[in-house]
Order: sequence, then structure tokens, then C-alpha cells
Amino acid sequence: MLKPTTLAVILAGGRVDELNVLTYFRPKSAVPFGGFGRVIDFPLSNLMNSGIEQVAVLSQYRSFSLINHIGTGAAWDMIGRNRQVSILPPSTGFDPTGWYRGSADAVYRNLDFIQYHKPEEILIVSGDHIYKMDYQEVIDYHYEKGADLTIAFTRVPVGEAHRFGLASLDDEDGDRGGRVIDYQEKPDSPGSNWASMTVMCFKPEILYEALKENQEGDSFHFGRDIIPMLLQGQYRVFGYKFRGYWGYTRTINEYWQSSMDLLGPEPLIDLEKWVFRTNLEHRRICDQEPLLLGENADVTNSLIYNGCKVGGTVKNSILFPGVRVKNGATVENSILFFKNSVEKGCHLNKVVSDVNNSFGSGTIVGTGAVDENSDVTVIGWNNQVPRNVRVGAGATVCPEAAVGNWPKRVAPGEVLK
Repeated sequence: MLKPTTLAVILAGGRVDELNVLTYFRPKSAVPFGGFGRVIDFPLSNLMNSGIEQVAVLSQYRSFSLINHIGTGAAWDMIGRNRQVSILPPSTGFDPTGWYRGSADAVYRNLDFIQYHKPEEILIVSGDHIYKMDYQEVIDYHYEKGADLTIAFTRVPVGEAHRFGLASLDDEDGDRGGRVIDYQEKPDSPGSNWASMTVMCFKPEILYEALKENQEGDSFHFGRDIIPMLLQGQYRVFGYKFRGYWGYTRTINEYWQSSMDLLGPEPLIDLEKWVFRTNLEHRRICDQEPLLLGENADVTNSLIYNGCKVGGTVKNSILFPGVRVKNGATVENSILFFKNSVEKGCHLNKVVSDVNNSFGSGTIVGTGAVDENSDVTVIGWNNQVPRNVRVGAGATVCPEAAVGNWPKRVAPGEVLK
């Protein structure tokens, strides 16, 4: 059943240290993904496809790229009389409070906006995960169970479970879900591998009450504070079981792997089937000229967007608009963001390169042989790597590093500033 009075709140403001230089100047939700989009496009597309048209985006860390990308919300058909995306950065009033102190505090400080819309249910989602979900199924399950809070969970590998908020469910509804009987936030000894996806549907009055009570504490997070509070208070908290693809992408290796999941004859992430939307006006993607392949170009199992020119070899890679791969250059198992240039004789392998980077002729970047255990080499934005430089596997080059003073070799795992 379509709920036109659903208000969605996207938590999109955080930086992730594990993503290193990719989040020096942007939040994780604004990191480019898929050859032309951004990570936040996934929850925005999910909301569009679920018929949820009132959306608030809570942004904090270096918001410019996010604000610039979302624009009016028209790319996701969220502009109109009863459709809108509102971006809500931190603000101060008569009682200055500074930045959001956590996810729960971010929502609390925007209760005036939320209550103004008088929603019948409030859907809170993370802005930095990669998945396709019909949120209406979560909302329907929420109403069916008469829940105060319904949380979406997905199974994760047992060895990785300690990294997540984990729930034990009573499985009263089998594959659909069940009541949450225990919840632990990133426990050292996990008792479950049902991980929270940070997709939460609240009864508004329950959320308001919990957020106000939480203000008396010294921690302000949904997983650490709000969910345990409601469980202790004997509220009706249910878990919805999600069994589709979910890309957490909190580390460079996870980001790289999720990107590789776009490739192949039957990709795990199929942007067309997922009805994925992005803002093609951002960076003038829609105005890019068609892809140009030179007579010696060799492209295999790759996603290459408009505006690219390829004269060399590209294998198992993703190229964003404006990338140039010159004749005699090789790019393998790599992700090159907007406006990268790879000169003749270069060899890039298992590299993530941020925007506006150039690689001089003869440069070798990354690992020799790629396997699941080899580390990703990351190049921050606005770098000009001189010719014949060698950058080892797992190295990190900071934005605008070593200007005019590049070493001939950056050792594997080294950080060049």
C-alpha cells in the first residue's frame, strides 16, 4: 500500500576514514560510483522507485559536492507540488550546539522540519550503501506487525559480523522477518550475523520521544543508543529480512570489489534493471561527446562512459567521463574518476584514481598480479604523476602530493603526502 505521507530522512553527512583520500573533500555518500553516478544515488533511486517523494538529506561534512550533485532533486523526479528533496546541513540557533554529534542527534536537530510535514511514518536510511530495495515492503511489514520500529537486516559473513550492528530475531515470520529480541552494536563476540542496513521505519511519536530522551545522555547514535533504548522499553521492534545484494563499501577494498561487481555478463549490480538514476547535469555529464575508440583500442569487460577517449588497452575497469587512455597505455582492474589522463607506456592495475589526475608516460601504478588479497592503490585528486614513476601495490597518494618533487618510486603500502 502506497503511503504518500512517508517522510524519508537520508543520513548522508559522514566521512569514512577507511576510504582515505576519497573522502578528504567529500562525504562517503558523494563518492563517485559506477562510471557516472554517486553512492547516494542508490538510496535516492530506491526512494524514487518506492514512490516516496518527501525526502530530507542530512549533510554535514564538506557538503558542497553533495549539494551540487543533488541539485533540485529533479533527476529523481522529486520536484513538484508535493515532491521535494531538502538538504539540511547543521545550523545553530539561540543555543549554539555546533555540529551533529551523531546520527540520532542529526535527526533530533531537524525535528521542526520533520514535524512540519506531519508524516504517518518516518523512514531513516543511510546515504552510503549500495543496494536495491523496495522500501514499501518494509513499510508494509511495519504496519502489518503494528511495530513501533522496523529495521531492515541482511546476512553478512560471520567473520565480518563484528563490524556491524547485529540483531537476533525470533523468526516468527520465517523468511520475511521477526521480532528483534536482542541487538548489539559492533560486538567483539557476535551472536548473530543479521546486520543492520541502517534502514529504519519509525512511528513518529515513538521516534520523537526516543530522540528527546536520548538528549540527556552523552552518546547520540541510532545503533548504539536509540535501538537498545526501545528494546529495553518493551516497544515493538521488528526486523525485516533483506536477501538481495548489499554493498557496504566502508573500505577501499570493499569499494573496489563493489565496483567490480558491475562487470561481467551477469553483474551482481545491474544499474539498468535496478532503475538507477543520477544527476546527469552534474559535471555536465549529459553534454559529453560519445565514447571515442582509437584503431588500436582493446576494451574487455569494462564500463566506459561518454566523453572518454581510448587508444590503448582497458580490461575489467570502469572509466568515468573525460578519461583519456592513450595509445600504448594499459588500464586493468581499475576505477578512474572524471578527467584522468593515462599516457603512452603507462600500466595501471588495481588502482582507484580520483578526479583530475594524469599519469606520465612509462608510469607503473599498482600490483602486478591481481588476486582477492592484493591491495588497491589509491591516487587522490589533482595529481600529476611524472613519467617513469613506479607506485607500488596498496600505496596511497594524497591529493596534490609532492608537487614538483616526486620520488622515482613509491613503495607498496607507502603514503605519499
